[in-house]
Amino acid sequence: MQPGWPIRRRYRHGWWDPGRGPCWQWGSRTFVMGIINATDDSFSGDGIADRLDEALALTRELVADEVDIIDIGGASSRPGAEPTPLEVERRRAVRVIGAVRAELDRIGAELPISVDTTWAEVAAPALDAGATVVNDITGFRLDSDMAPLVAERGVAAVIMHNQRGRPHTDLVADVTTGLEASLQICAEAGVGTNRIVVDPGFGFGFGVSQNLEMMRRLPELWALELPLLIGTSRKSTIGEVTNTKPGDRLFGTAATITAAIYAGIDIVRVHDAAEMTQAIQMTDAIVRPTTQ
Repeated sequence: MQPGWPIRRRYRHGWWDPGRGPCWQWGSRTFVMGIINATDDSFSGDGIADRLDEALALTRELVADEVDIIDIGGASSRPGAEPTPLEVERRRAVRVIGAVRAELDRIGAELPISVDTTWAEVAAPALDAGATVVNDITGFRLDSDMAPLVAERGVAAVIMHNQRGRPHTDLVADVTTGLEASLQICAEAGVGTNRIVVDPGFGFGFGVSQNLEMMRRLPELWALELPLLIGTSRKSTIGEVTNTKPGDRLFGTAATITAAIYAGIDIVRVHDAAEMTQAIQMTDAIVRPTTQ
């Protein structure tokens, strides 16, 4: 399958409710997920742990940069990272999410917050603190309590395929099989596909050549008829190709985002929101039928 201009995709559901602010219409434009890393060991070097003054300053920056959702996690997911104790992850995520929600309300910004976690014991208090989306990099395949929690709370979810520790066959087949397993877990728990965004898992168990292949083959995932999110920002594949450190991968990240939009991506997860938003707006103007 080859994309054309303008991008026209089929979706099972045309709209998504992220829990705060207006519903999102798929295909109308590319949506931006800005990142707040409530960790002290982020691969990208921007972790703030639970320092609330930094979280609030970053919140105001992300609002000014016109992001559509703020993603907050309290544990690093970089390869080789030491596991974060559950109580530490929970404390960081809940404190920062509560503070960010209060700041968004104070300045009148109706932005949703997603909690980036693999554990229901973190997700539940994070939802109580103001998150309205659960972003799970294991696609609900690690903690059996996650999907039932999302179903019970009636919130939206991002489910990612994670190839770490799994054998490789064909890249798209691996991704599709993993996502279909997660979708089955969702169905059994009562989480409707109208609430789900899927993520192919760029950088999670894939090497450089496989990540580049994923970018080229993103249109094959259109067959799922679900909205697609991708997170390439500052990742090591960009560093390997461009021989740059995480803080110097701005232009490489912009290139991957532009390619992803051309391939029909719906949401991009980014660190450098101001610069990436400009790249996204320009690319949308070229490839989306409803942007201009």
